Order: sequence, then C-alpha cells, then structure tokens
Amino acid sequence: MLDSEAVANYFIQKSFDTGVPLTPMKLIKLVYIAHGWHRGYFSQNLINDAVQAWRYGPVIPDLYQKVKKYGRDKIYAPIECYGVAGDSQNPPPNPQTLPLLDRVWNSYANYDGVALSAMTHQDGTPWDRTWQASGGDQYHGAIIPNDWIEEHYKHKIAVASQHAAG
Repeated sequence: MLDSEAVANYFIQKSFDTGVPLTPMKLIKLVYIAHGWHRGYFSQNLINDAVQAWRYGPVIPDLYQKVKKYGRDKIYAPIECYGVAGDSQNPPPNPQTLPLLDRVWNSYANYDGVALSAMTHQDGTPWDRTWQASGGDQYHGAIIPNDWIEEHYKHKIAVASQHAAG
C-alpha cells in the first residue's frame, strides 16, 4: 500500500506534465477513484488511509489536511516529504499499479472536482451507502468500508466487460 500523499503526488506530477490543473477536491477524488479501481481489479488497497464519507463525497482526511491550503485554487507544488508513487520510497503494491494510475488520469483528468464529486455521490455508491447507514449529516466522518468500494468497482468492471463483449 501507498500513502495517499504519494499517489496524490503522482497525479500532481501528471498535472504539471500535461498542463491539466488540479484543485484539492479534484485531487482527492482522483486518489479515491484510483483506490476504487485498484480494489476492483486487484482486490488490494492502493492507499493505506481510510476513506470517509463527508457531505461532498469520499474524502481522505490526512490528504485533505495537506492540500486544503489551496482552497479552490490550483495545486502548484507536490506534497513535501512523501515522494511519488513508483519511486524508490514508494514501490507500487502491484506491477499494474502505475499503468492503472495512468488510466485513471487519462479517463478522469478532464473532469473538474465538482463533476468527480457528483460521480462518487450517485445513489448506490459506497459513499451513498455509508452516508445513509451512518445517518449522513448526523455523523461526520464515517469510514467507507473497503469491501463496499471493491464491490462497487468490481461491478463497474463487470458492466464494462459485458458492454465490450456485446
């Protein structure tokens, strides 16, 4: 598993390389989505952080604390002291992890944070299930079970495979 910050730095570097801006909301959603696809494909955690159900979707609290200083503005620097997923300090948990991160970037980078939040907020998503089960606004910070995340993304993989086959 990786620190969410190392995965975030991977996407921050992609942002610098491609000129596609990242806000904190967009970055946090990309890391969550990458974690979801990683669970779906490999049944392994990508990140070692718990994901919580907050009002505006899934949030990784430690990562949020490190990027909230940007507010709604563009992130202009990597998160210090964490390195980047795939470097010598942060070996990927699976040989296919870095190609998966690239696919997540290529698929989702052109969406803004609000659009990504809407995707993760839909009825039946792990966030929605957790939000409903925990009482939503009555309880801040319920942990979204990784099993629910994995189940959700495995379902998305199965649906995509059916469409590709048919």
